[in-house]
Amino acid sequence: MDSEHSAIFQCIVGEEMNPIEKIILTASGGPFLGKDREYLQKVTREEALKHPNWCMGDKVTIDSASLMNKGLEVIEAKWLFGLKPEQIEVIIHPQSIIHSLVQFEDGSLKAQLGIPDMKLPIQYALGFPKRIKSDFDRFSFTDYPNLTFQSPDLKIFSNLALAYEALHKGGNIPCVLNAANEVVVNAFLEGKLGFLNMPEVIEKTMNSVAFIANPDLNNYVETDSEARKIAGSYLFR
Repeated sequence: MDSEHSAIFQCIVGEEMNPIEKIILTASGGPFLGKDREYLQKVTREEALKHPNWCMGDKVTIDSASLMNKGLEVIEAKWLFGLKPEQIEVIIHPQSIIHSLVQFEDGSLKAQLGIPDMKLPIQYALGFPKRIKSDFDRFSFTDYPNLTFQSPDLKIFSNLALAYEALHKGGNIPCVLNAANEVVVNAFLEGKLGFLNMPEVIEKTMNSVAFIANPDLNNYVETDSEARKIAGSYLFR
Protein backbone atom coordinates (compact mmCIF):
# COMPACT_ATOMS: atom_id res chain seq x y z
CA MET A 1 0.00 0.00 0.00
CA ASP A 2 2.99 2.33 -0.01
CA SER A 3 2.41 4.77 -2.86
CA GLU A 4 5.66 3.92 -4.69
CA HIS A 5 5.20 0.16 -4.54
CA SER A 6 1.53 0.50 -5.40
CA ALA A 7 2.57 2.52 -8.46
CA ILE A 8 5.01 -0.19 -9.55
CA PHE A 9 2.38 -2.87 -9.05
CA GLN A 10 -0.22 -0.90 -11.01
CA CYS A 11 2.27 -0.51 -13.86
CA ILE A 12 3.05 -4.24 -14.12
CA VAL A 13 -0.53 -5.57 -13.91
CA GLY A 14 -1.17 -7.16 -17.31
CA GLU A 15 2.54 -7.20 -18.16
CA GLU A 16 3.25 -10.71 -16.87
CA MET A 17 4.86 -11.77 -20.18
CA ASN A 18 7.15 -8.73 -20.32
CA PRO A 19 10.29 -8.77 -18.14
CA ILE A 20 11.13 -5.63 -16.19
CA GLU A 21 14.38 -3.93 -17.19
CA LYS A 22 14.31 -1.61 -14.19
CA ILE A 23 12.02 0.31 -11.91
CA ILE A 24 12.34 3.96 -10.95
CA LEU A 25 11.23 4.97 -7.47
CA THR A 26 10.48 8.67 -7.18
CA ALA A 27 11.36 10.70 -4.09
CA SER A 28 10.21 14.20 -3.21
CA GLY A 29 13.61 15.09 -1.76
CA GLY A 30 11.96 16.21 1.46
CA PRO A 31 12.27 19.64 3.08
CA PHE A 32 16.05 19.86 2.60
CA LEU A 33 16.30 19.30 -1.14
CA GLY A 34 19.24 21.27 -2.52
CA LYS A 35 20.66 22.16 0.89
CA ASP A 36 24.39 21.78 1.56
CA ARG A 37 26.17 20.17 4.52
CA GLU A 38 26.72 23.50 6.25
CA TYR A 39 22.98 24.13 6.28
CA LEU A 40 22.14 20.59 7.39
CA GLN A 41 24.55 20.79 10.32
CA LYS A 42 22.12 23.16 12.04
CA VAL A 43 18.65 21.91 11.07
CA THR A 44 16.11 21.40 13.84
CA ARG A 45 13.50 18.78 14.55
CA GLU A 46 10.77 21.24 13.59
CA GLU A 47 12.38 22.02 10.23
CA ALA A 48 12.84 18.35 9.40
CA LEU A 49 9.18 17.62 10.15
CA LYS A 50 7.93 20.16 7.57
CA HIS A 51 7.49 17.87 4.58
CA PRO A 52 6.48 19.82 1.46
CA ASN A 53 4.00 17.28 0.05
CA TRP A 54 3.01 14.51 2.44
CA CYS A 55 1.43 14.45 5.90
CA MET A 56 3.05 11.54 7.75
CA GLY A 57 4.08 10.51 11.24
CA ASP A 58 7.26 11.89 12.79
CA LYS A 59 9.46 8.85 12.14
CA VAL A 60 8.59 8.47 8.46
CA THR A 61 8.85 12.23 7.92
CA ILE A 62 12.40 12.28 9.31
CA ASP A 63 13.24 9.24 7.16
CA SER A 64 11.95 11.16 4.15
CA ALA A 65 14.08 14.19 5.01
CA SER A 66 17.20 12.01 5.28
CA LEU A 67 16.26 9.81 2.24
CA MET A 68 16.35 6.72 4.45
CA ASN A 69 12.69 6.19 3.66
CA LYS A 70 13.63 5.85 0.00
CA GLY A 71 16.46 3.51 0.91
CA LEU A 72 14.08 1.24 2.79
CA GLU A 73 11.71 1.34 -0.18
CA VAL A 74 14.56 0.22 -2.45
CA ILE A 75 15.13 -2.80 -0.20
CA GLU A 76 11.40 -3.54 -0.09
CA ALA A 77 11.13 -3.28 -3.88
CA LYS A 78 13.89 -5.85 -4.35
CA TRP A 79 11.87 -8.44 -2.47
CA LEU A 80 8.39 -7.41 -3.61
CA PHE A 81 9.22 -7.53 -7.31
CA GLY A 82 12.12 -10.01 -7.44
CA LEU A 83 14.68 -7.53 -8.74
CA LYS A 84 18.43 -7.10 -8.51
CA PRO A 85 19.74 -3.95 -6.77
CA GLU A 86 21.02 -2.58 -10.06
CA GLN A 87 17.47 -2.77 -11.46
CA ILE A 88 16.20 -0.24 -8.91
CA GLU A 89 16.82 3.45 -9.54
CA VAL A 90 15.85 6.44 -7.42
CA ILE A 91 15.08 9.83 -8.93
CA ILE A 92 14.13 13.04 -7.13
CA HIS A 93 10.76 14.36 -8.26
CA PRO A 94 9.82 17.30 -5.99
CA GLN A 95 6.17 17.53 -7.04
CA SER A 96 5.38 13.91 -6.00
CA ILE A 97 2.93 13.48 -8.87
CA ILE A 98 4.62 10.54 -10.60
CA HIS A 99 4.66 7.95 -7.85
CA SER A 100 7.04 5.56 -9.64
CA LEU A 101 7.80 4.09 -13.06
CA VAL A 102 8.60 0.76 -14.71
CA GLN A 103 10.88 0.39 -17.71
CA PHE A 104 10.49 -2.73 -19.83
CA GLU A 105 13.02 -4.47 -22.05
CA ASP A 106 11.92 -2.57 -25.15
CA GLY A 107 12.77 0.71 -23.41
CA SER A 108 9.20 1.83 -22.88
CA LEU A 109 8.21 3.39 -19.57
CA LYS A 110 4.93 3.16 -17.68
CA ALA A 111 4.19 5.55 -14.83
CA GLN A 112 1.41 5.91 -12.29
CA LEU A 113 0.41 9.50 -11.55
CA GLY A 114 -1.81 11.14 -8.98
CA ILE A 115 -1.88 13.79 -6.30
CA PRO A 116 0.20 13.02 -3.18
CA ASP A 117 -2.48 11.32 -1.11
CA MET A 118 -2.42 7.80 0.36
CA LYS A 119 -6.16 7.23 -0.03
CA LEU A 120 -5.83 5.99 -3.61
CA PRO A 121 -3.10 3.34 -3.09
CA ILE A 122 -4.87 2.09 0.04
CA GLN A 123 -8.20 1.80 -1.79
CA TYR A 124 -6.50 0.14 -4.77
CA ALA A 125 -5.04 -2.53 -2.48
CA LEU A 126 -8.37 -3.13 -0.77
CA GLY A 127 -10.32 -3.35 -4.03
CA PHE A 128 -7.84 -5.18 -6.27
CA PRO A 129 -8.34 -6.39 -8.96
CA LYS A 130 -11.19 -3.91 -9.33
CA ARG A 131 -10.85 -0.14 -9.14
CA ILE A 132 -13.47 1.26 -6.80
CA LYS A 133 -15.20 4.45 -7.85
CA SER A 134 -14.23 7.35 -5.60
CA ASP A 135 -14.77 11.06 -5.11
CA PHE A 136 -11.08 11.70 -4.32
CA ASP A 137 -9.53 14.91 -5.63
CA ARG A 138 -8.42 14.56 -9.25
CA PHE A 139 -5.03 15.48 -10.66
CA SER A 140 -4.92 18.24 -13.27
CA PHE A 141 -1.89 18.90 -15.45
CA THR A 142 -2.74 22.60 -15.51
CA ASP A 143 -2.22 22.71 -11.74
CA TYR A 144 1.29 21.28 -12.22
CA PRO A 145 2.67 22.78 -15.46
CA ASN A 146 6.21 21.72 -14.57
CA LEU A 147 7.21 18.25 -13.42
CA THR A 148 10.93 18.17 -12.64
CA PHE A 149 13.51 15.48 -11.93
CA GLN A 150 17.07 15.25 -10.66
CA SER A 151 19.51 12.67 -9.32
CA PRO A 152 19.77 12.26 -5.54
CA ASP A 153 22.91 13.64 -3.88
CA LEU A 154 24.31 10.51 -2.25
CA LYS A 155 27.22 12.37 -0.65
CA ILE A 156 25.04 14.73 1.34
CA PHE A 157 22.10 12.32 1.81
CA SER A 158 24.24 9.25 2.38
CA ASN A 159 21.47 7.20 4.00
CA LEU A 160 20.32 6.20 0.53
CA ALA A 161 23.84 5.03 -0.33
CA LEU A 162 23.96 3.04 2.92
CA ALA A 163 20.67 1.34 2.03
CA TYR A 164 22.06 0.29 -1.35
CA GLU A 165 25.20 -0.96 0.40
CA ALA A 166 23.09 -3.01 2.82
CA LEU A 167 21.08 -4.43 -0.07
CA HIS A 168 24.22 -5.46 -1.96
CA LYS A 169 25.77 -7.07 1.13
CA GLY A 170 22.55 -8.87 2.01
CA GLY A 171 22.32 -11.27 4.90
CA ASN A 172 21.51 -9.53 8.17
CA ILE A 173 22.90 -6.13 7.15
CA PRO A 174 19.56 -4.61 6.04
CA CYS A 175 18.28 -5.57 9.51
CA VAL A 176 21.21 -3.69 11.06
CA LEU A 177 20.47 -0.67 8.88
CA ASN A 178 16.83 -0.58 9.92
CA ALA A 179 17.51 -1.05 13.64
CA ALA A 180 20.24 1.58 13.75
CA ASN A 181 18.07 4.01 11.83
CA GLU A 182 15.23 3.69 14.31
CA VAL A 183 17.65 4.48 17.13
CA VAL A 184 19.15 7.56 15.47
CA VAL A 185 15.80 8.96 14.31
CA ASN A 186 14.47 8.72 17.86
CA ALA A 187 17.65 10.41 19.12
CA PHE A 188 17.28 13.22 16.57
CA LEU A 189 13.65 13.78 17.51
CA GLU A 190 14.71 14.01 21.17
CA GLY A 191 17.44 16.52 20.35
CA LYS A 192 20.27 14.13 21.25
CA LEU A 193 21.79 13.82 17.76
CA GLY A 194 22.38 16.12 14.81
CA PHE A 195 20.80 15.50 11.42
CA LEU A 196 24.10 14.69 9.69
CA ASN A 197 25.22 12.48 12.57
CA MET A 198 22.45 9.98 11.83
CA PRO A 199 24.10 8.32 8.81
CA GLU A 200 27.45 8.36 10.62
CA VAL A 201 26.04 6.26 13.47
CA ILE A 202 24.22 3.95 11.06
CA GLU A 203 27.39 3.31 9.05
CA LYS A 204 29.45 2.61 12.18
CA THR A 205 26.79 0.19 13.39
CA MET A 206 26.72 -1.62 10.05
CA ASN A 207 30.47 -2.08 10.31
CA SER A 208 30.28 -3.29 13.92
CA VAL A 209 27.67 -6.05 13.83
CA ALA A 210 28.88 -9.50 12.77
CA PHE A 211 27.77 -10.42 9.26
CA ILE A 212 25.47 -13.44 8.86
CA ALA A 213 25.06 -14.47 5.23
CA ASN A 214 21.96 -16.66 5.66
CA PRO A 215 20.17 -15.53 8.83
CA ASP A 216 17.20 -17.33 10.29
CA LEU A 217 14.48 -15.70 12.38
CA ASN A 218 16.47 -15.99 15.61
CA ASN A 219 19.49 -14.40 13.90
CA TYR A 220 17.34 -11.46 12.82
CA VAL A 221 15.96 -10.97 16.33
CA GLU A 222 19.47 -11.10 17.81
CA THR A 223 20.85 -8.79 15.10
CA ASP A 224 18.11 -6.25 15.71
CA SER A 225 18.81 -6.19 19.43
CA GLU A 226 22.60 -6.01 19.02
CA ALA A 227 22.38 -3.24 16.40
CA ARG A 228 20.17 -1.12 18.64
CA LYS A 229 22.60 -1.46 21.55
CA ILE A 230 25.62 -0.63 19.39
CA ALA A 231 23.91 2.35 17.75
CA GLY A 232 22.88 3.61 21.16
CA SER A 233 26.46 3.39 22.38
CA TYR A 234 27.65 5.57 19.49
CA LEU A 235 25.26 8.37 20.45
CA PHE A 236 27.42 9.40 23.37
CA ARG A 237 30.89 9.12 21.84
